[in-house]
Amino acid sequence: MCGIVGYVGERDAYPILIKGLHRLEYRGYDSAGVALINEAGKLNVFKAKGKVAELESFVTDKDTTGHIGIAHTRWATHGEPNTANAHPHYSESERLAIIHNGIIENYSVLKAGLTQEGYTFKSDTDTEVLVQLIEYTQVDRQVDLRTAVQLALQQVVGAYAIVVLDQEHPDTLIAARKGSPLVVGIGDGEYFLASDATPIVEYTDKVIYIDDEEVVTINKGRDVEIVTIGNVQKTPEIKRLEMSLSQLEKGGYPHFMLKEIFEQPRTLTDSMRGRINVRQDNISLSGFIDNRERFLNAKRIIITACGTSWHAGLIAMYAIEEFARIPVEVEYSSEFRYRKPVIDKDDVVIAISQSGETADTLAAIQLAKEHGAFIFSICNVVGASIPRVSHSGCYTHAGPEIGVASTKAFTAQVVALTMLALCIGREKGTLSPDKYLAIVRELGQIPDKIECVLGQDKRIAEFAKMFMYAQNFIYLGRGYNYPVALEGALKLKEISYIHAEGYPAAEMKHGPIALISSEMPVVVVAPRCGTYEKVVSNIQEIKARKGRVIAIVTEGDDLISKIADFVIEVPCTEECLTPLLTVIPLQLIAYHIAVVKDRDVDQPRNLAKSVTVE
Repeated sequence: MCGIVGYVGERDAYPILIKGLHRLEYRGYDSAGVALINEAGKLNVFKAKGKVAELESFVTDKDTTGHIGIAHTRWATHGEPNTANAHPHYSESERLAIIHNGIIENYSVLKAGLTQEGYTFKSDTDTEVLVQLIEYTQVDRQVDLRTAVQLALQQVVGAYAIVVLDQEHPDTLIAARKGSPLVVGIGDGEYFLASDATPIVEYTDKVIYIDDEEVVTINKGRDVEIVTIGNVQKTPEIKRLEMSLSQLEKGGYPHFMLKEIFEQPRTLTDSMRGRINVRQDNISLSGFIDNRERFLNAKRIIITACGTSWHAGLIAMYAIEEFARIPVEVEYSSEFRYRKPVIDKDDVVIAISQSGETADTLAAIQLAKEHGAFIFSICNVVGASIPRVSHSGCYTHAGPEIGVASTKAFTAQVVALTMLALCIGREKGTLSPDKYLAIVRELGQIPDKIECVLGQDKRIAEFAKMFMYAQNFIYLGRGYNYPVALEGALKLKEISYIHAEGYPAAEMKHGPIALISSEMPVVVVAPRCGTYEKVVSNIQEIKARKGRVIAIVTEGDDLISKIADFVIEVPCTEECLTPLLTVIPLQLIAYHIAVVKDRDVDQPRNLAKSVTVE
């Protein structure tokens, strides 16, 4: 949830750390802080409540010199957002400083023991407990810092990515992870540490992804050393980054979210590149080909995900069941991991996560693996934890997504899952060759059709102004577009803070219709497909009760356009692909309402991009 940055080398550390925090601010923005060892060997810690800009203002007249340092931007878990609870945290002697992403579940027991030993605490965080435990272990056992970190972490229950700075060793960083991401960047005589690669890509394309329960020692001028918590030596494996600096900049757009909405024609082309052949008559997914028998013999497919990825999973359920005739269950990872689910060795579990670090989804995968299920992941971030612990998978290749509200990652997930469903259906013989060919060819046309929808952006921005004062919204859809209604409602809630709910259109009569009035905007996703006439009836029921209807319809629709208050047209396509078009206007509606309400679109309150804690 939080953002971690570290540096050791010949350059001034502070500018690198601050720039890194700005790059990671989508992971948390309740408070920020930095720790640096200056030329005199003094460890200085500076912290501020609020965004990274507040920290920059605070340190204007402070000593930010030094060639080694750590920095942190926080999304609060233990303790309210304030300066005292901001990271880094000092140890009792102020010789050590620590930054931490994750949750130490047994912190209260550890804190009680340390209090009996005379340690005092200045914050309400679990993180301060950990740095105190490390210092206590180092002093009590008379061991070096790395050993103290190893021993301390053996007593910890929970998830963590930590970096520790020691005033007595001004050329060394000690880091460790379990359940929270951490990556080391290897430069020319310098090293970088971060929660993900975004702060690193400007300086190097060589990285090491740290695995769970590994402890890393980084010394200026020496090779990276990695051992497990149990002191087993590991050989670092250097990878190349598939990321460019331009992907991390707004490129002239006012917000990352709008940029990412408009990137979708390109990102979906990237997602399909090398997978749909040039004749657009065949799909080839290596993750499917290499594990063909597991899919063809699957008695059931379980999809597990959270948030927007869960909505993509619902769309996949419709496609897999239609094309492959395999039963599909879609599970919230946070519930699946705790409800003692029935999992069989013949089950295929598809885990979906943009970041590849979602804590609940990681735990769900582990549970399924313990029961012998085959794990297939859909992920955007190369080298992330989820694809690394899966048996196989498919990267979406959407590029870095900085806006907290997911847009291009969602459509890329839907494309990847649709291609997988088509592959299974073709191989099982449950999808006719003609239907397969028609969908594959239409899939190749989707990027151009999204461009057509994006051409209505200015018109959507204008009528969005009329709804900025609404307190509630209802979103309705059926079939493949019911999950789109859920996704549209989620986007509006996330960035405009307007209460919104998504429903299957026919379920409106089972309760939500009581809410319909002239004050209640209703967004109806109604492309011309199998349930079209049913949705028309639902719209008429809304209008009979003076509801205001915003309808997403297929181009040329001459029925709904006569009864809805506002109509946004999308090009005609195969029913299974309509979500890729109908979701675009909903993303734009949410974005423009949030803008006119002066919300922080890219960093909405209380949210962080990657949910790496429960």
